[in-house]
Amino acid sequence: MATKTLMSIEQLDALPEKETERYELDAGVLITVLASPSLFHNIIRDRLGMKLYAFAEGRKLGLVSWETAFQLSEATVRIPDLSFIRAERLQGLDARERLRGAPDLAIEIASASDKPDDLARKAQQYVTAGSRAVWVLYPEARLAYLYSPSGHIEVRDDTQSLDNAEMLPGFSVALSEIFGA
Repeated sequence: MATKTLMSIEQLDALPEKETERYELDAGVLITVLASPSLFHNIIRDRLGMKLYAFAEGRKLGLVSWETAFQLSEATVRIPDLSFIRAERLQGLDARERLRGAPDLAIEIASASDKPDDLARKAQQYVTAGSRAVWVLYPEARLAYLYSPSGHIEVRDDTQSLDNAEMLPGFSVALSEIFGA
């Protein structure tokens, strides 16, 4: 029987930085993620990110960030494609250090290499660590899976919109606009 060698946060931090890769830690298991997914992935991420950023910034609701590492537990570090942290949580955070805990909203954009089970696991890790919502977008299928702390998963198609009235009152963007024609 093969055994896995688990890695600590300190060992993760000691890895050399690479332009083409970044690393996540999944319950101590090192995950190598391409730092630059396809142009299609980045277009989807940026369309949503720019709209969310403009909305949150204009209303001073909080911070939207691209590809920021979050230490979800003592053995798990994840890097969502986009994240939102409410303004009241920003006070006292040191932006120079890895953030402990989960973003209020974590957003993952599925790439061709992503497995749905792995993305569902990530979503659950974010929720367990304190995210109030997780959105996983599947551009090829033109679907979004919305995870909540209650365990409810809502699936929306490109005839619907992304929103969260509690955290982002007034924000709504059509999935068809994010996924493009």
